[in-house]
Amino acid sequence: MPKISEKGLKMPSSPVRKLVPYAEAAKARGIHIYQLNIGQPDIKTPAQAIKAVKATDMTVLAYSHSAGNQSYRDKLAAHYNKIGMNLTDENIIVSTGGSEALMFAMGSICDNGDEVIIPEPFYANYNGFATASGVTVKPISTTIENNFALPAISEFEKLITDKTKAILICNPGNPTGYLYTQEEMDQLTALVKKHDLFLLSDEVYREFAYDGRKHLSVMNIAGLEDHAIMIDSVSKRYSMCGARIGCMVSKNKEVMATAMKFAQARLSPPTFAQIAAEAALETKEEYFDQVIGEYIERRDILIAGLKKIEGVKVANPGGAFYCVAQLPVEDTDVFAQWMLENFELDGETIMVAPAAGFYSSPGMGKNQIRIAYVLEKDSLEKAVRILDHALKAYKA
Repeated sequence: MPKISEKGLKMPSSPVRKLVPYAEAAKARGIHIYQLNIGQPDIKTPAQAIKAVKATDMTVLAYSHSAGNQSYRDKLAAHYNKIGMNLTDENIIVSTGGSEALMFAMGSICDNGDEVIIPEPFYANYNGFATASGVTVKPISTTIENNFALPAISEFEKLITDKTKAILICNPGNPTGYLYTQEEMDQLTALVKKHDLFLLSDEVYREFAYDGRKHLSVMNIAGLEDHAIMIDSVSKRYSMCGARIGCMVSKNKEVMATAMKFAQARLSPPTFAQIAAEAALETKEEYFDQVIGEYIERRDILIAGLKKIEGVKVANPGGAFYCVAQLPVEDTDVFAQWMLENFELDGETIMVAPAAGFYSSPGMGKNQIRIAYVLEKDSLEKAVRILDHALKAYKA
């Protein structure tokens, strides 16, 4: 029998989706599941985005430009310029989700065996993107005790070699919800300039900043023009995960010219989804005010509830819509599966994402879970109650 590639064998499974068969079996038994495992918002997509697709009268569903529709890139640049990024359409390549943008970025700046430093825990698919691109992830650990703040710059310095090409951050963070401060961004800026590295910033949760905190984009930092690459997406901002529209943004002309080769190789991003994404740019600011207010209420209910459970430790997220909780169990992979296979409370249970898959260092995060607070408040309260009872039953 022909053999699978080494790269394929090394591709990690998704920690978010690997429990799906157990969830499906639980549903077949009539169990209701509160899904806290995936960042699929229940917020309504802006109506104009849906209407724009329905209103199209095209007779041929054609390719777009490989960099994305000109009208969309123009409007996207104008959108970014409202927050001081000073971009043109030439600084933007539209991608099939933020995932493809990250693949374009890694492919453009890294050769096989090159290294990217990433504070962990991090978005689990970074491991997959790196494997597919032949890139080695060099993790640098953050801790729940200090809310997953940026590690000391001296720790980054220890990991930098002649193979290091970039530092990758998610800001605000998935899975932690941590939002980097001005001081932390200044430290990273000095570091990448000192060592002539790229700073990749995944900013798909940019709008979701809480408690008076302000998001600082790499595209807003003077002096980073040749170093900064921003990854963005409509998925979370407009609750349009299924559109699969993102973008790669940089003022580095050589980087963008290289990424364009990757964009041409996949021909073009999806046409209908670009129409929806372009219309979504017309969304009023009140939409985000309401959404952010809703997420703050959900976060506060979730965090307060988790802190009341004996033995649970939780970080307080300053952005996005995730938190990492540390549970009084040895292995949350086993515990999460047990909740789906062997536990129910009044015919209900919960599905969480074991956090080990959000780390690159072996053995890290084994007693942690990621929770996405994308359910309405009553469901979150019920989910916390179920977790409390499940932990007590599990330890009994």
